[in-house]
Amino acid sequence: MKQLKFTALNLKKINLIVAIVVLSSCAPDAPIVVRSSDFQNSVDQVTRIMVHDIFSPPVASRIYAYPNIAAYEILAQSDKAMGSLTGSVKHLKPIPLAKDSMVNLELAALIAHMDLSKSLVFSEERMEHYRDSLYTLWSKQNKAEFTQSKEYGLAVAQHIKLWMNTDQYNQTRTMPKFTVITEDPSRWQPTPPAYMDGIEPHWNKIRPFILDSSSQFKPIPPPAFSLEKNSAFYKELMEVYDTSKRIEAEGDASQEIQMAQFWDCNPYVSVTRGHLMFATKKITPGAHWIGITKIACNKAQLDFRQTVSAYTHTSMAIFDAFISCWDEKYRSNLIRPETLINQYIDENWKPVLQTPPFPEYTSGHSVVSGAASTVLTAIFGPDFSFDDDTEVPYGLPIRSFISFEQAAQEAALSRMYGGIHYRAAIEIGLKQGISLGQKLTESLSLNKN
Repeated sequence: MKQLKFTALNLKKINLIVAIVVLSSCAPDAPIVVRSSDFQNSVDQVTRIMVHDIFSPPVASRIYAYPNIAAYEILAQSDKAMGSLTGSVKHLKPIPLAKDSMVNLELAALIAHMDLSKSLVFSEERMEHYRDSLYTLWSKQNKAEFTQSKEYGLAVAQHIKLWMNTDQYNQTRTMPKFTVITEDPSRWQPTPPAYMDGIEPHWNKIRPFILDSSSQFKPIPPPAFSLEKNSAFYKELMEVYDTSKRIEAEGDASQEIQMAQFWDCNPYVSVTRGHLMFATKKITPGAHWIGITKIACNKAQLDFRQTVSAYTHTSMAIFDAFISCWDEKYRSNLIRPETLINQYIDENWKPVLQTPPFPEYTSGHSVVSGAASTVLTAIFGPDFSFDDDTEVPYGLPIRSFISFEQAAQEAALSRMYGGIHYRAAIEIGLKQGISLGQKLTESLSLNKN
């Protein structure tokens, strides 16, 4: 057998190899890198779960907002440009600060977001499966950093949960349903095909983030109810009917019908086939604007912290917009066009869109669009063009806009083309949302990046 000769040169090579192995085994793991797309993917997962679980638009706005705020507050503690929301948002107390140097704030923010989101949906296992796949990955990358970041992220999530649970949501779950006991012809009535009760009649009791109260931006009353042909109300009613007949005659090629369908955003559309009734599921109006936020963040190439900031401020505007709008809906309690048209004009008429189950005035999509577009304009600028592919998963084509304002105006007008709102609810609702959005941008000193 040939013997190995341990010359001085060979010994030096062996010692060098041993040293490299020892140093490699002692070297710290590389820091875990969390990207903007990771946060967006988490929000997208929440959206998919909400579509599956079917949440009403107001409740969906709450599911988006609180997890975003938890992530935002974690990042804001080390970023003066962000600034904490405490002092501006009602009853929000400072979160516990990260004390361990191993805590990765971006990672902790994402963990807090996922934990809070899981607690707000029905299908928790869907969020857990998504979360656990990331936990496994991060643990392999850097177990010590992951462990400390997870512990801190969950602590902040618990802090936000305690605050969240004082917003009156739980109390409204036990309040009475909205019962229609009136012979007043102007008052809302359940609409076909499901004739559902009015949803969330007590949403104005939910604590807002920025508004002084749910009625801070109380709109002017709608045109006085009247079936006199020369009255302003009757003219608006006939505008809905005449418009729908005109665009239906044009068929699927109608731009107005395409617009209505694009902005439908009804999370639960009842479909009847003989004796069978089932639902088609879609995103809510708030989810559509969260989708637009993602599009804008990607086009502007925002970093992780800027992305979380954009999502947080937009979701806060959407949340307060639903409180403001629902306060007016159950105050004015106005009847929908479909009910009146079927009773007095055309018993066989159906709107392009299915009428959602709550009073007419003001238009929820109009208020939400006004608020969200105002905040996004403050962040990205007034001439920010974008291609909106939010509805592609639901079989609808991309629509392009030159600004958030243009998108909001189209979203509002689509409600009349859909046959579910009068013009006043659209135009006044849009103004209501814009005023609310301006309040938020001023309170939080939002400026274009």
